[in-house]
Amino acid sequence: MARSPGKRSQEITAPVRTGERHRVRIVDLDADGDGVGRVREWVVFVPGAVPGDEAIVEITEIARRYGRGRLVELLEPSPDRVAPPCPVAGRCGGCQLQALDYAAQLRWKERRVREALRRIGGLHNLEVLPVLGMRERWRYRNKAQYPLAPVGGRLAMGFFARGTHEIVEAEDCLIQDPLNVEVALLARRLLAEAGVPAYDETTGRGVIRHVVVRSSRARRTAMVVLVTNGPELPQRDTIVAGLAAHPQVVSVAQNVNPRRTNVIFGEETRILWGEPHLEEEIGHVRFLISPRSFFQVNSEQVGVLYEQVRLDAGLSGREQVLDAYCGVGTIALYLAAQAAHVVGIESVPEAVEDARRNAGHNRIENAAFIVGRVEEALPGLIEQGRRFDVAVLDPPRKGCEPPVLEALAAAGVPRIVYVSCHPESLARDLARLAALGYRIEQVQPVDMFPMTTHVECVARLSR
Repeated sequence: MARSPGKRSQEITAPVRTGERHRVRIVDLDADGDGVGRVREWVVFVPGAVPGDEAIVEITEIARRYGRGRLVELLEPSPDRVAPPCPVAGRCGGCQLQALDYAAQLRWKERRVREALRRIGGLHNLEVLPVLGMRERWRYRNKAQYPLAPVGGRLAMGFFARGTHEIVEAEDCLIQDPLNVEVALLARRLLAEAGVPAYDETTGRGVIRHVVVRSSRARRTAMVVLVTNGPELPQRDTIVAGLAAHPQVVSVAQNVNPRRTNVIFGEETRILWGEPHLEEEIGHVRFLISPRSFFQVNSEQVGVLYEQVRLDAGLSGREQVLDAYCGVGTIALYLAAQAAHVVGIESVPEAVEDARRNAGHNRIENAAFIVGRVEEALPGLIEQGRRFDVAVLDPPRKGCEPPVLEALAAAGVPRIVYVSCHPESLARDLARLAALGYRIEQVQPVDMFPMTTHVECVARLSR
């Protein structure tokens, strides 16, 4: 971890000192999107720099094996550098790669995956395919989460500056669906006119914490969730009426989160007006999405991702399929039409309720969903004699717990399709599966989040 500059940091042996300026060639990006350069073989991370830049960098922090710097002057821009179209791109923490040409973003994401597999997993010579990118790489997000805060006696709304909880105000966000932005700005205006005080993180006082807007690409409708510090919302009826008057808003909800935490949602959600769900489509399947349900934020590219999962699953209509970490059942229901039976496991009861509701909504009868932690429920199913021909794993960023992988191997599941949003945990788990007797056939990266450092991967393995 980097240390703040000071007397103690100067005691670290390094070829530079804080405050010095050096000419640096940027050769790569780190996982956070910072430029990577060297001063006399000593690594320096430089926010805002992109590979190929030649720049004057001022050293701001020194750690034991690396330092951080500030880009002072761009001497020779990289041929892959572009002008960020967003006016707050340098301050907002949402997009890290706007200054990098999109083709170069995809090349870097492919390299990040390859390097993670090699460095963390010790996996060499794997077939990593070129990243599946987007034709339209703007306006793709179907979910916006806007924090609010009191600033100068008024209600400020925007996005957090990188590494802080300082709000960068923005009237637009170029990776958001325009409907999300439009409805969020309406909500802010109504809240301000009603005099609703913003939540203050330092005191724990105030009412409105976040405005969350979800939109349906298929239906062109929106759901608004007002996250409050307690059950009371001043002038609630007036605010709800103003939101309901928007022709594309079909649902207004309130989520109550009284905890001193940076987690957005609390446990209690109330529908104040309209529908309890938003409806979206992925391919041939329609999904009902409740206010707190996880759903992929890129409605267009998720079809590309799930189609890759379907191809890698190699279904003929006779297979028993496991969907581990199934959420609201998106992958399970997408595959159900080509499988004999699908079982989904998910630890969040509300998500399983949504999965069952979505199965009924689509008249899918060959899917069942179980509430439980995958590392506990899966070994139990296998001990009971349940057998699977294909297992789809789509865990959170931290990856799978070892008992999950061990249970799949012990049961001799012939094929595994591993969907990951974090190349580093994917590399670790693929190495574990290789040691358990699986062959990694290919890894297909998919760009679900243009302009950011994130990349999704679909890995295909066979016994």
